[in-house]
Amino acid sequence: MIVTIILFLLIIGILIISHEFGHYIVGRLCGIRVNEFTVGFGPKLFSFHKGETLFALRLLPLGGACIFDGAEGITDDEAELDEHSFPNVSAIKRAATLFAGPFANFLLAFVLALIVVGFTGADLPVIGEVMEGSAAEEAGLMEGDVITRIDGEHIHLYREVSMISVMYSGEKSMEIEYERNGEKTTVILTPKYSEEDGRYYIGFRGGVEILKCNPFQIFQYSFYEVQYWMRYTVKSLGMLFTGKVGVEALSGPVGMAEVVSDTYEEVKPYGLSSVILTMMNLMILLSVNLGIINLLPLPALDGGRLIFAMIELISGHRVPPEKEGVIHLAGMLAFMVLMVVVMYHDIVRLFN
Repeated sequence: MIVTIILFLLIIGILIISHEFGHYIVGRLCGIRVNEFTVGFGPKLFSFHKGETLFALRLLPLGGACIFDGAEGITDDEAELDEHSFPNVSAIKRAATLFAGPFANFLLAFVLALIVVGFTGADLPVIGEVMEGSAAEEAGLMEGDVITRIDGEHIHLYREVSMISVMYSGEKSMEIEYERNGEKTTVILTPKYSEEDGRYYIGFRGGVEILKCNPFQIFQYSFYEVQYWMRYTVKSLGMLFTGKVGVEALSGPVGMAEVVSDTYEEVKPYGLSSVILTMMNLMILLSVNLGIINLLPLPALDGGRLIFAMIELISGHRVPPEKEGVIHLAGMLAFMVLMVVVMYHDIVRLFN
């Protein structure tokens, strides 16, 4: 339990700091005053001033904030704001500062992927076994075929094939392009439904052919690794917004802690290096997830704030800061309600 708590705090701390530091460094480069850089919420455990900025560590390690001067837009007296306040810099500088947080998460994911891919290699999309009587066998797929595209999407990793298979809903046939003996062929197949498992199967296995990457391939496949988790996150959000999965499928801090605990227990017998690499792989997913969620065009999130900056860039007119602030406050309240619901489902799953 102690190790799990330490790992969880370390992972979530790195994710929060990287995100907020992205905002901080670009904001400062754009000449914006930062009033506070904080990790966690609630009472301060530790703090210090550097220049005009208060750096603080707070009790509840469930988030963080880079608080720019005047960014709230509701309570600040406009007469006290100067050219270094957030509302008074150009829209392009505000947009760059807002985007920098999610971008820092994507950059962190790529750096972690460099380490993971450098040590473990990449799982190539090569068919290892075709199941008898499956859709894949009927379509003529064979062991050794390399999957290159599915429904127009480029395939670089076997996990991309697995993701598409798991998320397949049976609505249409699947177009698969594969390479055999240097020649590319396209087939159309319809995955078969398994009553026992409650899902569709294409009908082949793979993921056992691992590429030990040279220095160039490490960068190449690290990019594919981050791209894979981006696709995974976007497709998962798409299923949520279209109602294919419910809110109960979301996970908050409690769910994250449970995943960290289960993952640690699973890989612990394989030694410290396996634990470190597995936790890094988990951090790639979480970092990409955090970056994409923050870019959603919803009030209170970076994406919602970016919408207002883009409106100003396109129209040349800014939405009054006080009105924008009210919208973001309403979004924050709704987000907090969602977090309570997510935490409730996390706790229910934990005790079940």
